[in-house]
Amino acid sequence: MAESNPGTGLAPNEPQEITQHETASSAAAAKAQALVQARYLVAMRNPRDWMDVREKLHKACQRPGFAKTARYSVPRGGASVKGFTIRFAEEAIRSMGNLYPETTILYEDDEKRIVNVSLMDLEANVTFAADVVVYKRIERKKLQQGQVPVATRINSKGETLYILEASDDDLLPKMNALASKALRTHTLRLLPGDIQEECVAWVMKTLTQEDAKDPQAAIKQLADSFAGLGIKPSDLKAYLGVELSACSPVQRQHLREVYAAIRDGEVTWREVLAEVPGAGEEKHASVKDKVAKAAGKNGGKATAAKEPTPAAVPPKDTGEFHEDPPQTNEPPLFPDQ
Repeated sequence: MAESNPGTGLAPNEPQEITQHETASSAAAAKAQALVQARYLVAMRNPRDWMDVREKLHKACQRPGFAKTARYSVPRGGASVKGFTIRFAEEAIRSMGNLYPETTILYEDDEKRIVNVSLMDLEANVTFAADVVVYKRIERKKLQQGQVPVATRINSKGETLYILEASDDDLLPKMNALASKALRTHTLRLLPGDIQEECVAWVMKTLTQEDAKDPQAAIKQLADSFAGLGIKPSDLKAYLGVELSACSPVQRQHLREVYAAIRDGEVTWREVLAEVPGAGEEKHASVKDKVAKAAGKNGGKATAAKEPTPAAVPPKDTGEFHEDPPQTNEPPLFPDQ
């Protein structure tokens, strides 16, 4: 029989452990409540001024280094989907202030981890939240020594991909990237649309002025940035269809946005190339081959074949930038072949 504690009259083991656990839980709950109350109190004493927020973002967009990373562009279905990057969202959170971002792991097993990402506006008492599912699986084309795949699948190109269990080193960047995207979405919901439109104009103006000082230096910096992602200047040349030294201001901005999208994990270089019109099996076919193929389909009578257009035609530089593709007669960045 366990001896009782003469001071409390309780058994010395389990009852004391339960009491200590309850005390720790109560202390943690009281600390969390005090932190929330303190945040609301500070927000009430220092209310947000939207004109101050606007001016802070204006100054940020005037910095060339920030402007180059503020926008991304992802090719989708022959068009470009553009938006603000995660770096811009982080700057917007700092500029707005009185916001409380939080990431909490809700559930985890051997296959997935569910993370709740929320952003609370302490002034308006408005909270945006989303659950992000992070699967503990990665795909590789080749197996390293000692690696055992969980499963395999065939991709659209007929290549075998090996599905492996993700290590902690693989899982953490993946979770952070997905959480950052969710946080960016919440941030843009809180930032007024008119300020966002002004930020787009400020970013474009800053980049235009910076490129005008030394266009070749801007091109070299772009090439160096892509090289850090394993993309060579010759790859960029093939993508645009023109020499890098001859690319227009619009194409330079397009490359910056593509770089930002790849860096933030929005898209991969392989996916970017797959969206280029004419990337099918006839992309590199000669005019003679096309004429011969057409002749076979028409009973030996060849029809006139159009001269193949380059993979990309530099768009006319009008000096205007648009959030959405403009409805003009201007040639697209990558015309269909």
